[in-house]
Amino acid sequence: MDLALVWRRTPQFVVYGAGSVAARRVPTLLASGCRVTVIAQKADAAIVELATQGRIDWQQRTVTQASEQHDANAWYVLALDDSSLNAILAQQIRRIGGQVCRADAPDDSDFYFPAVIDRSPVMVTVSSSGTSPALTRYLRQRLETFLPAEIGDLGRFVRDWRQRVRQQLPLAQRKAFWRQWMRSVAPERVLARQTVEAETLTQQLLEGKQPARGEVFLVGAGPGDPDLLTFRALRLMQSADVVFYDRLVGERILNLLPADAERFYVGKARSDHAVPQERINQLLVEQAQQGRRVLRLKGGDPFIFGRGGEELETLAAAQVPFQVVPGITAAGGCAAYAGIPLTHRDHAQSVRFVTGHLKDGSCNLPWSELIHPEQTLVIYMGLAGLPQICAQLMSHGMPAETPIGLVEKGTLPDQKVHISTLRDMPAYLEEHEIQPPTLTIVGSVVTLSSSLGWR
Repeated sequence: MDLALVWRRTPQFVVYGAGSVAARRVPTLLASGCRVTVIAQKADAAIVELATQGRIDWQQRTVTQASEQHDANAWYVLALDDSSLNAILAQQIRRIGGQVCRADAPDDSDFYFPAVIDRSPVMVTVSSSGTSPALTRYLRQRLETFLPAEIGDLGRFVRDWRQRVRQQLPLAQRKAFWRQWMRSVAPERVLARQTVEAETLTQQLLEGKQPARGEVFLVGAGPGDPDLLTFRALRLMQSADVVFYDRLVGERILNLLPADAERFYVGKARSDHAVPQERINQLLVEQAQQGRRVLRLKGGDPFIFGRGGEELETLAAAQVPFQVVPGITAAGGCAAYAGIPLTHRDHAQSVRFVTGHLKDGSCNLPWSELIHPEQTLVIYMGLAGLPQICAQLMSHGMPAETPIGLVEKGTLPDQKVHISTLRDMPAYLEEHEIQPPTLTIVGSVVTLSSSLGWR
């Protein structure tokens, strides 16, 4: 039997033994509102502290099979170091109809301890029915990463509103109200710690009003590997009603979206814009004003050559609520996967990001400012104009032997790293077919790729 099913039936537990196992189990019981008695001559420091605080009853004595008096209404946790004594105590307890959990013998247990994810007042339990405590802990750790700390705030918010909902709505309408509330933007306002807005939206829903405005999530999807998504990005992605995504957002990331979310491709390639930027801005506004949760999904980071600022200016002018989730930018992700540290005490004390494709379509950069010793230069969207970039850098004083690296399809399974020099890179390009997306890195740190490359 899973202990999660036991907690509501009886609050009384007796724990024999007070070592490291008991130190893990007792806090779980206390967090669930149980009364706990610990019986042991010696105790772990954590057990001693709980006893000092008056949170448990510690009977400091030696446990023997002859002297123990058992209560059939209590639940017993046997965590003694003596397996033979555990077995005898288990037999005695079962004779009177009691229930036993043996820490040393899961197969001889009547109930099991789940792993608990505590986001009070929200509690999530994970159990393998005693099969493998290690597996249970592993699953708990994985699940914990997907539950933000603010989920407790959400639980408290709902708890505080339940009484008001009961007072204003008949029983038959409450379930529908909470279903509608969970599908609204109000929970996200709570998680974003915008409590005043959440209160206003909840009151509007309670009064039968339908808030007209939705919300826009401007999310950076990183350089391509889905494992590089932030937890917040994944959570907002999975709550979207409609998605506008760019060319650099790959299929493996799109597969993480809700199956019922509407998807619109608005990507851009050189001289090929599926949807003009101004129209994208307006689409975000229009969809949000229909009360929808709108996901604007961009490769890399939306604020680094991602036009995120332009889109937010339009949203702000239309008074549309929005959130921004940063992503790992291509420079950080591709360089790391290629084994090229962007800064290194022996090579570069600064790094500079530039785009090789300006708004007017030119590649007219402030070349003289880019020539600096002990600096790494990272060029986004520079593949098409790379011969010109190499020529300009050399003509403005950068040594022709300066290493240059191209990270093709960085962080993806088919990633390739191309290493050359400013002088030789144009000829290298003629001999190799390199496809975008490709990031350009210039500087002596590029030479480290041969020894630090791990992907």
